[in-house]
Amino acid sequence: MATLLLPPILHYLAGNTHKLQLPDTTLEAALEHLYAEYPQLAVNVGSDSGLIRHHFSLYRGGESLTRADTILRKDDIIELTLTEKNTGEDGLPELTREEIQQYIRHLTLPEFGMQSQRKLRKSKVLVIGAGGLGSPVLMYLAAAGVGTIGIVDDDRIDPSNLQRQVIHSHSLVGSSKLTSARRFIHDLNPRVCVISYETKFIAENALDIAKGYDLIIDGTDNFPTRYLVNDVCVLLGIPNIYGSIFRFEGQASVFALPGGPCYRCLYPEPPPPGLVPSCAEGGVLGVLPGIIGSIQATEAIKILTGIGTSLSGRLLLFDALTMRFSEMQLKRKKNCPMCGESPSIHELVDYQEFCGIPGVWHPEALAPELEITPSELAEKLKRQHVTLIDVRQPQEWDICHIEGAQLIPGRTLPERLHEIDTSREVVLYCRSGVRSARALQVVHQAGLTQAKHLRGGILAWIAEIDNSMIAY
Repeated sequence: MATLLLPPILHYLAGNTHKLQLPDTTLEAALEHLYAEYPQLAVNVGSDSGLIRHHFSLYRGGESLTRADTILRKDDIIELTLTEKNTGEDGLPELTREEIQQYIRHLTLPEFGMQSQRKLRKSKVLVIGAGGLGSPVLMYLAAAGVGTIGIVDDDRIDPSNLQRQVIHSHSLVGSSKLTSARRFIHDLNPRVCVISYETKFIAENALDIAKGYDLIIDGTDNFPTRYLVNDVCVLLGIPNIYGSIFRFEGQASVFALPGGPCYRCLYPEPPPPGLVPSCAEGGVLGVLPGIIGSIQATEAIKILTGIGTSLSGRLLLFDALTMRFSEMQLKRKKNCPMCGESPSIHELVDYQEFCGIPGVWHPEALAPELEITPSELAEKLKRQHVTLIDVRQPQEWDICHIEGAQLIPGRTLPERLHEIDTSREVVLYCRSGVRSARALQVVHQAGLTQAKHLRGGILAWIAEIDNSMIAY
């Protein structure tokens, strides 16, 4: 059988291997066999109009394989590579006439010019998340001419995404975000090679996915993945372009550059689970991720081309309400367990456990007798056997709430316990069950030890009891 050698960015999509066996048949039939066995290779490499997408090339020895009827021989070594145009003596790809026309506004910048554009053409960037931050990042990197963009995301488009995730459209609600992002990038700049990984970015696959990329852009919205991205970047020796958003505020920085701090230098420990609401719970101004994501894309382009001064060693803070930017100086900590002088972390860890998920008062850790299901709650409400307390924020209550509930936001609960009617069974609920599980600790410590919380929160109630309500 013939042997097919794969570039590093495709190893994960082929079962974490760098070589595959091809049957001794025609090249076309061999590739069809390959795509049937590895569907994700078909998505990223296969082409409806030819053997492979124009971003890739096949070589046998020094011979370029382009004919479908080429016979593969026993012991053939076939190499699949990312297509490189004619390269100059510096090893950078030369730009075509069409590319020069497309990037002319870059080329006329004295600080940028042809050399920087050719560096972008050769660059490979991995973007974690195709949501709020990922949308502007992907759009601007593709428009700028980054040669290869990898995207990790396993989510599907929800109507609530469209307020800020501008790479997606209403016509594709329900579709994979990867499919939507690929389509947008292809329409914007078909010269960009998009590699899609429809999976969560977790410790078990992170290093396999990230190898072969020049830098990672963190477009995530949770602490376990932020720490994971940081540690992957430090271990692989590549930059981490960081951004985060919440309500009207955003942050951006560059971590893991040589001599610079990493994310753990800024945040050695994560906040307690549930202390920082998600964007779904706390909300976010729709234009905010566009601003922060554009800053992330800018930092990536600067690092890839070697122009300007990066945000390494600085945390950029933005307040949309006052339209003010400010900065914090950051330093690499000598005792940082990841990037310090004597690091204690040498491999990826359990990031859910590190961030306290599940924690003592996380729903998954609660005893069954402290929880109530939506159907059980519905039955008790019919018989008026329960005092139902909504511990969300007023703006969430305005979107949807369970009839008969009383609003007492979680942070005000300690001083408002006297308002709770304890003559009936007390049940707390929030959006997904995380905050109500933590609030349960407060009421139990106050003596209401029989109180329970709604497992899965109002989202579970909507899914099982009343789907006329708006989920958010």
